Amino acid sequence: MAQVSSATPASSRTASFILRILAFALSLVSLVVLATNTVIVTDSDFNEAKLRFQDFYAYRYMLAAIVIGTAYSLLQLVVTICNAVSGGEGMLVLSFYGDKFMSYVLATGAAAGFGVTVDLKRVTDGGGLEMNKFYEKAYASASLLLLAFICTALLSVISAFTLPRRSP
Repeated sequence: MAQVSSATPASSRTASFILRILAFALSLVSLVVLATNTVIVTDSDFNEAKLRFQDFYAYRYMLAAIVIGTAYSLLQLVVTICNAVSGGEGMLVLSFYGDKFMSYVLATGAAAGFGVTVDLKRVTDGGGLEMNKFYEKAYASASLLLLAFICTALLSVISAFTLPRRSP
């Protein structure tokens, strides 16, 4: 039994480190994809208009969720690396509550992105090739954010198991 308890912290630290790297990378790529989502659309009268992600409130919320999630992931990644170097346990309570909060923020950001994209696609009836590129980028960004949420949710579970082992 002692071997299992001594192996568990090392394996949970490794899993946490890998998941934090993944969450950071996924949210960063999601940020880049969303921030570059712009399209020029032409109507039936051949008038051109530039459509950007920031023209829609739900995408702005998604951007805010991505930025907050990326910053939190970077902070926790730095803390995890510092703890690995120093051999300390770190801020387990911050990780416990922070991972739970961030998983909700990331999940709602992804849901907002998926929701507004579905609604826009339905309203514009597909909207042609240009709009399809806009929708595909929006779906890609929301999908990456959803994957970052899954990583953060798994981190939340790991931190829930790590917290009770902390010595008083």
